[in-house]
Amino acid sequence: MKDKIALNLPTAPLRTRQEGTRMQVFDILRQQWVALTPEEWVRQHFVHFLIEVKRYPAGRIGNEISLKVGQTKKRCDTVIYGKHGEPVIIIEYKAPSVAITQKVFDQIWRYNLPFHVPYIVVSNGIQHYCLHIDYTNNTYHFLNHIPHTEEAIG
Repeated sequence: MKDKIALNLPTAPLRTRQEGTRMQVFDILRQQWVALTPEEWVRQHFVHFLIEVKRYPAGRIGNEISLKVGQTKKRCDTVIYGKHGEPVIIIEYKAPSVAITQKVFDQIWRYNLPFHVPYIVVSNGIQHYCLHIDYTNNTYHFLNHIPHTEEAIG
C-alpha cells in the first residue's frame, strides 16, 4: 500500500515497516506484523479507535477469529468479547474504496449465525454502520454510533 488513505477515524499510532517489496503493519492484538492492505489499514485504525476512544479493553478484542458457518470455515475480522468470554460485537471491514452494500451485511449476518451477538458493525473506514439486534422481538435497528464498552459489555 503506497498511499496512506485518510479515514473517518482518529489518527492511530501505527507501526509500519517495509519487508522486501511489501509494507507491513504491527497488529497490537495479534502481536505480529501483517501485510498492510487497505482493509488492514481500516482494521488497525478501527481497533485503536475501539481501545482509545470507546474504551474496550484490548484483551477482550480479537482479530481474524476463525469460525465455522455450516461446513465452511470463515474468519471474522474482529470480535469483541463480554465479561464471560461471550462474543458481543462482530466487525467486518472493507477497504475504503469498497462500498458498504447489502452483500456486505449479508456476509456478516451469516458470520453471526454461530455467535448470536447483540451488535454487528461494518466499516470501510469512511462509513461505519452498527446494528443492534433484539433476539427476543426478532428485530434489529441501526444505531447512530458505535457503542462504548459500558453500553455493549456493561
